[in-house]
Amino acid sequence: MLPVWAAWTILIVGFLLPILHVALSPSAGPWRMPAGSRCPFSPRIGWLVIVLFLGPIGWIMFMTRRGRRA
Repeated sequence: MLPVWAAWTILIVGFLLPILHVALSPSAGPWRMPAGSRCPFSPRIGWLVIVLFLGPIGWIMFMTRRGRRA
């Protein structure tokens, strides 16, 4: 059985820190939708949803994507 401290560590490191990183990162995009966009979410909210659902995998996706700019 997993100790309680290990479960909290997995929760914090695997989910809360990535969400915090995406929320505070300047390279995550704006909080508001770009003008003329038909999507209901801004880029930053989209990344937050991805990281929330996928956890560490979503964070890795964010980390690999944020270096590229079109």
